[in-house]
Amino acid sequence: MSEELHDHDRGLSFDLPTLQRRKMIRLLAGVGLVPLVGCSSDDSDSSASSASSSGSSAGSSSSAASSGSAECETIPGETAGPYPGDGSNGVNVLKESGVVRKDITSSFGTASGKAEGVPLTVTLTVVDAASGCDTPKEGAAVYLWHCDRDGNYSLYSEGVTEENYLRGVQETDAKGQVTFTSIFPACYTGRWPHIHFEVYGSLEDATNATSITATSQLAFAKDVCDTVYATDGYDRSVQNMGQLSLETDNIFSDGYDQQLATTKGSVEKGYTATLTVPV
Repeated sequence: MSEELHDHDRGLSFDLPTLQRRKMIRLLAGVGLVPLVGCSSDDSDSSASSASSSGSSAGSSSSAASSGSAECETIPGETAGPYPGDGSNGVNVLKESGVVRKDITSSFGTASGKAEGVPLTVTLTVVDAASGCDTPKEGAAVYLWHCDRDGNYSLYSEGVTEENYLRGVQETDAKGQVTFTSIFPACYTGRWPHIHFEVYGSLEDATNATSITATSQLAFAKDVCDTVYATDGYDRSVQNMGQLSLETDNIFSDGYDQQLATTKGSVEKGYTATLTVPV
């Protein structure tokens, strides 16, 4: 991997407009000008709960922090970054045959690469915010993508422009859930470890790359990241993590309770990450 500085997500130059918009909405909400709706679910397998960021070892679990509120808030909107692959910045993988899949570790179509790393299964539960997070959004769709163990994004980064791994679409089931089999992403320069996702109203909308309902990012707790990055292949992530925190990340610094995944498992058996996504 090249030692030069990555421009993944392009730092503040790409993300500051999104951050300013979110902070302005929260400011207006604080004075009663803009209503906020959001979610706190009671489902322990997919909702956010209190997280420990230190003192954990391999095989331990970390959970997302909960606001403790019974109110339901929509998932915070975030930038898709410069490598979405949804047609908004060059290549559009969503219209390619084979993108609808559960296992995203390998490329599909004419590409044959496979992403190596600690196994990770991601389950997102999409719910209707207007219902108080009580109603699953069956028949919606989620497009999910993230970087590989080296911090590279398929389709865009040097050396993997011909690959399309770590990208996929799933339709939500009766529980509003989608599940992806993947690998734990790296921590690259300037960004906290994260996963991008877009929610669409239907599978047809997703595969036509139209009518995005929500765009956001999932974050990981520090203790889990530290454990994973102590394994072979994640060497640079250790250094990058040492320069970051959730509180200083240019995306999550204005709040991450709704985006911090509940993560369980071990390096040996792999991890599961779950998050409730109110839309």
